[in-house]
Amino acid sequence: MDATKTRPLQFQRFDRLNRTLHILMIVSFMSLALTGMTLKFSYTGWAGVLSRMLGGFESAGFIHRGAATVMFGIFVTHLWDLNRKRRRDYEGSFWKMLTGPNTMLFTRRDLRELVGSLKWFVGTGPRPRYGRWTYWEKFDYFAVFWGIFVIGSTGLMLWFPVFFTRFLPGWFINVATIIHSDEALLATGFIFTVHFFNTHLRPEKFPMDLVVFTGRMPLAEFKRDKPAEFDELVASGKLEQNLIWPYQQVVIRTYRIIAWTALAVGTLMILWIIYAMVFAYR
Repeated sequence: MDATKTRPLQFQRFDRLNRTLHILMIVSFMSLALTGMTLKFSYTGWAGVLSRMLGGFESAGFIHRGAATVMFGIFVTHLWDLNRKRRRDYEGSFWKMLTGPNTMLFTRRDLRELVGSLKWFVGTGPRPRYGRWTYWEKFDYFAVFWGIFVIGSTGLMLWFPVFFTRFLPGWFINVATIIHSDEALLATGFIFTVHFFNTHLRPEKFPMDLVVFTGRMPLAEFKRDKPAEFDELVASGKLEQNLIWPYQQVVIRTYRIIAWTALAVGTLMILWIIYAMVFAYR
């Protein structure tokens, strides 16, 4: 008998495509952050050491552009997946997808949960009954759209300056350089602090939340973290449709290695950036 089938069934939160896209996004974002920050803080000792490990600044540039291409591919694939879900689950209606109970758009409920969370933090109210998506998860989600638009568009200008200056004034390249650099620094700082905290360092998740890697979570954890969604699925009789056997321990250990590596690299990046900004900024 398979050892995994002797353990309780788990709730499947993410499908294989979403998990794969997230892992690819981790790899591409880490590559972009390491190579980009190495160039931005090239005057620091750690940037010099890191650039040599990457094969020099020219090689870092190739890695950076390759990772950017992967990121664009992830974004396009996600849009394709959204369109597929629209046709499959929402009768082909964008309106139903955007206004349904599991919408990724911010609603009044998110505002109420934000206020409720603040009260819960200071002990003046109960923990909100979160649904499928919390307000911080939605914020993280749309941060990617903002990053693709702002950082991606300016990155393309820097990648293909001759093409863009055929119809844009030359000073746009200088502006694009500033925007690309500063927005990338902001994105790196946000992901490696706020996102890491919300994902892994919250007391109920510490030291590691693997759900986005495995796509599944224990029922007790699901009921605790997403009580509103849990009750809705139970009431509709659809909970059993989303139950799945847990992964084998060797798979879990592999995912932990990936997650811990990403967390370690991100933490080091924050320390390097703080050092550069405080002690060596030019």
